[in-house]
Amino acid sequence: MELALSPEDAAFRDEVRAFIADNYPAEMRVANPETDLSKEQMLLWHRILHRKGWIAPLWPKEFGGPGWSITRRFIFEQETTRAGTMPPLAFSVTMVGPVIYTFGNEAQKKKFLPRILSGEDWWCQGYSEPGSGSDLATVRTKAVRDGDNYVVNGHKTWTTLAQHADWIFCLVRTDPTAKPQSGISFILIDMKSPGVTVRPIITIDGSHEVNDVFLENVRVPVENLIGEENKGWTYAKFLLGNERTSMAGIGRSTRYIEKLKKIVKAEIPADDPAHLEFLKEIAHVELDVLALEATELRVVAQMARGIDPGPAASLFKIRGTEIFQNITELTHRAIGNYGLAIREHPVSANHFMPGPDFGHTASEKYLNSRKLSIYGGSNEIQRNIIAKAVLGL
Repeated sequence: MELALSPEDAAFRDEVRAFIADNYPAEMRVANPETDLSKEQMLLWHRILHRKGWIAPLWPKEFGGPGWSITRRFIFEQETTRAGTMPPLAFSVTMVGPVIYTFGNEAQKKKFLPRILSGEDWWCQGYSEPGSGSDLATVRTKAVRDGDNYVVNGHKTWTTLAQHADWIFCLVRTDPTAKPQSGISFILIDMKSPGVTVRPIITIDGSHEVNDVFLENVRVPVENLIGEENKGWTYAKFLLGNERTSMAGIGRSTRYIEKLKKIVKAEIPADDPAHLEFLKEIAHVELDVLALEATELRVVAQMARGIDPGPAASLFKIRGTEIFQNITELTHRAIGNYGLAIREHPVSANHFMPGPDFGHTASEKYLNSRKLSIYGGSNEIQRNIIAKAVLGL
């Protein structure tokens, strides 16, 4: 199944390809940009896209987006992921921005949206807590009204790149007596506020990507409440729907499959029985990618006709993450003994690493990708959603 492009859309695709080739910063072409680049380096492409007017493909034109059709949004995402560019700040552009322009008031839109687009404000997500991950309705962080402020106390965890963030959007409990989903609000907190503490979590691959965020008597102006008090669950579900629809990762998986083929060719002799076995497994995962891409194209066609994808977002999340985990596992197996070397601190490591370049980060990518089937709502939870919403079980 292929997406038939009009001459105008085909010309747009070619424009995107040329723009990436001519403008993507060379210093951003590293294996793991989330951990290998500084904050300023990570913002380089964001600012280039902002100047071009392409920073927020999903946003309506009235709020600073390019006003693209569904097809052009799809083309842009496919071309950027296939090229391996670092996406715009997801928590800012893909997540909190649409919540603000959909549910926020005019003052909030005027204050926050331009700074999200420009990259002046870096956002992180305050959803998960110890004991409240996939079941976000059990969040315990409290926000108690005190005049024109909320006093917030709680602990958020697995907060991605909070060490760089200027703001955090949080789910907080504002009515402890209500049913779990009914007593939650969605508020915006300045990370420079007294009482906000960020503590790094070093993950299994040795990187500092996620953090604990502690909130101790943090005073947050009531004007930073999005929408209505105790209606935050509605806004949270809206945000997660946007997040999960971007998790198919077809371009990323395709790119990593090509890298895997080169590794197998370089490391496993053609007359070795293991070579043929690897080729069979690669062919299998390629078929998985093609099947998921066909599903994505069907959904794109439906969305172009105004049909909401609904539970399809959960399907993309499940299959997209499982496929990429499979690719990184095959890659880790293919590099053999080179996989034993893991950099202890990727950002600061400058010591010599033995073996070919592709062996330097494959182990870290394999270990780091274990999280994909957990964050954004675990795959088990997504299967429950499909069972109820699609199969009627």
